[in-house]
Amino acid sequence: MNLLHTLFTVSGMTLLSRILGFVRDFVIARVFGVGVATDAFFVAFKLPNLLRRLFAEGAFSQAYVPILAEYKNKQGIDATRALVDRVATLLALVVAGVSLIGVLGAPWLIRAVAPGFHAEADKFALTVQLTRVTFPYILFITLVSLAAGILNTWNRFLIPALTPALLNIALIGMGLFAAPYFDPPVLALAWGVFLGGALQLLLQVRPLMRIGMLPRPKFDPAFPGVRRILALMGPAVLGVSVSQLSLVINNIIASFLPTGSVSWLFYADRFMEFPSGLLGVALGTILLPSLSKLHAESRMEEFSSLLDWGLRLTLLLTLPATLALALLAVPLISTLFQYGEFRPEDVLQTRNALLAYSVGLTGLIMVKVLAPSFYARQDIRTPVKIAIFALVATQLMNIVFVRMFAHAGLALSIGLAACLNAGLLFVGLRRRKVYVPQPGWWRFAFQLFAALAALGSVLWFGAGAADDWLARGAASRVGHLAALIVCGAASYFAVLFALGLRLRDFRRRAVQ
Repeated sequence: MNLLHTLFTVSGMTLLSRILGFVRDFVIARVFGVGVATDAFFVAFKLPNLLRRLFAEGAFSQAYVPILAEYKNKQGIDATRALVDRVATLLALVVAGVSLIGVLGAPWLIRAVAPGFHAEADKFALTVQLTRVTFPYILFITLVSLAAGILNTWNRFLIPALTPALLNIALIGMGLFAAPYFDPPVLALAWGVFLGGALQLLLQVRPLMRIGMLPRPKFDPAFPGVRRILALMGPAVLGVSVSQLSLVINNIIASFLPTGSVSWLFYADRFMEFPSGLLGVALGTILLPSLSKLHAESRMEEFSSLLDWGLRLTLLLTLPATLALALLAVPLISTLFQYGEFRPEDVLQTRNALLAYSVGLTGLIMVKVLAPSFYARQDIRTPVKIAIFALVATQLMNIVFVRMFAHAGLALSIGLAACLNAGLLFVGLRRRKVYVPQPGWWRFAFQLFAALAALGSVLWFGAGAADDWLARGAASRVGHLAALIVCGAASYFAVLFALGLRLRDFRRRAVQ
């Protein structure tokens, strides 16, 4: 199996999910606009998302996948199945308890994460109501993550990559067709989250059955593999908690800013998640199982070479995305969201946040590529220490930047901290000699610089003034933006091709 082909497959499914995500956000923006209802929903949805990253995509995956790969490679299928049964049972019980606590304790949670809402009784009550509906999503998505870890370890990447699209489909359907039947209408979105989580979990059943890894109830927390995962999860939980704490603090600060600030940050973050998911999550998904296998077999030269491949591919695709987000902020936001209740002022305020976020896009994606190198080696403490340092740096920057740039200051602090995090992870790998750069980096850097210069020139001169985009009709915006994207991408890849870079240079066989 070719890793580049796998990356394109995973990225393709992620692209589908992200496109549906933008359709979802378009529907929310057009139907609900920016105001009390959307601020309440985004805060309510953020809570289970924070815990999802803790239990599902965060600490659990970091600790679980390397141990699972080791069991599969060294102890065989029967031992691996025993591990899966026991881990799934314990995880389901713990997260079900967390979900129940979240539903019952919703008022106290909202007071903690959005204290500014408490001054507005209706806004606070609505946020609590929405939180109680969305919170069980954490149970569904945690079990989905468990299934994804199993399927990815078996090199079954398609279903886990396709799964997130179901959440967006559920939200689109509920927003378009069910909202008039709910009081308040935004409650339809909360039930869309619940429905999307249930659909995502159901999709995993058949693929797990086909490889004989559908979990069976087996409660045995003393099982050796479970104990090892729990031991690794200790520092992993701390590390993920640090990053999520940063988001919670930023949410608290945003709740005191003018109404709309939470929504402006959300829409800007959606643009950031597009390349982050398309490349960062996809690369991290295919790298972690392969790196874990190489570490388990002590094939360290191949480990370093695979990481080098990931870093080059990251820069090749992330740097143009970063430049495009910065130069096309207003065209992108106005084309996708400036309809119905989403006003020109909302476009400009979202633009400010997106420009600030884009500073850290490369760092954010590099973290998703570098961190698995530590997790695969079952070294979670180092990323934790770096994450704590980045948290402190983020909040120190917030003190300065929020006063200067309001909600955009929060985005700028996150972006710069992501770059700091990535830089320290890279230095850590180099000092341990886990990563040794392969030959050809100077030539690769020159190719990238020239291609980026061409891309920047096309987008800068082709975009025109921001006011023109705000005044245009939808058809004109769509046509102009499509032409800019096509011409920009063509210029970037044409320069790379002219300077000798070929797609075959990035072909790589999967680790067997």
